[in-house]
Amino acid sequence: MTNPLADSISAVMGKFLLVVSLLALLAFALWFAGASWEHFGGDPVPAYGYVAIAGGILFSLLVGGGLMALVFYSSRHGYDEGSHRPDE
Repeated sequence: MTNPLADSISAVMGKFLLVVSLLALLAFALWFAGASWEHFGGDPVPAYGYVAIAGGILFSLLVGGGLMALVFYSSRHGYDEGSHRPDE
């Protein structure tokens, strides 16, 4: 006989450990990126470089959002369904 309380606590602890592990991995990745940035250094980025980076990010987000909108539109309107005709 299983204990439902123990099962729910186990599920919550599993999710908690997963979230904590992923946050720790994110923190390590951010630390590593910052340390690498400082170590390798390089020339400073000019103003037009930041504009180009921001434009690339904005363009990528617009294209990604547009493609996701098309996926949802085609799914909702039945364009993703098969023809269901026996002769094909």
